[in-house]
Amino acid sequence: MRVGIDIGGTKTDAVAIRDDGAVEHQLRLPTGFGHDAVLDTAVAAVTDLAAAAGTDIAGFESIGIGVPGAVDAAGRVVHAVNLGIDDLPLGAALAGRLGRPVRIDNDVNAAALGAFRLLGRDPEHSMAYLNLGTGLAAGLVLRGRLWRGARGAAGEVGHIPVDPAGPECPCGQRGCLEMVASGSAIARQWPTDDPKPARALFAAAAAGEPLAVEVRSRLVENVAAAVRLLVLTVDVDSVVIGGGLSSLGGELLDDVVGVLRSWEGASAFLASVDLSSRVAVVPAGFPAAAVGAALVGVAGEDSWPR
Repeated sequence: MRVGIDIGGTKTDAVAIRDDGAVEHQLRLPTGFGHDAVLDTAVAAVTDLAAAAGTDIAGFESIGIGVPGAVDAAGRVVHAVNLGIDDLPLGAALAGRLGRPVRIDNDVNAAALGAFRLLGRDPEHSMAYLNLGTGLAAGLVLRGRLWRGARGAAGEVGHIPVDPAGPECPCGQRGCLEMVASGSAIARQWPTDDPKPARALFAAAAAGEPLAVEVRSRLVENVAAAVRLLVLTVDVDSVVIGGGLSSLGGELLDDVVGVLRSWEGASAFLASVDLSSRVAVVPAGFPAAAVGAALVGVAGEDSWPR
């Protein structure tokens, strides 16, 4: 069995998968904050999975971690702000604690690989995984393997400016796509104390609240714009929406498809590429990032050569 761990800002999902990709064991732990706490969380996840599988850590064929932030080939993580990590050699530190090599990748790349496997895509299929969470980014799987680009920036579509007069983005640019199509965009434009702000926004918009209608419309149109961008730049077979906002399920998907169809009705070119048929949303409870993390670095399952 292989272990995959998705370390998020508040929770950590971990799975043990069989060679055929089926999830054998799954668990969730709260994520600690800061270097030591994140390491402790990852070690606890591996230890608990070993206990559930009735084996020891040495019995796992491989261990992979998906984590937010920039990750280099050696497994060093930088700028993972939500985890309290500035610069941490996570792969080496965990290998020292666990006595086994540990492979590390960005969480969106891991989720893309996991969604590709879990959705049973043909190896020749190409897919963009559009992660709608606190921010917005994409992972690209081309012919069954991750594509990171020349410097690891492939899929960073959230930082493409779409409004020169828009709000300043943490990346230093202004009016980035992430600023209008993400969980943080909802929080900034439509503040609420509801524990599920995106669902509350959609409910308020459905009830006709003017500001909610405006924010929902802006969100959906820009998610559709991200789908259009990914199809027109990479011509992927499908764009699969995941991340926290994907919990909206059919509500979000129907709205995005509706926008794409309206664009197709006004543009023979867009109609010819059939945007609206290429988009889907991950099923609820889909452990895409954890499963993908288990495949990180596995020959034939991971990426094009860096």
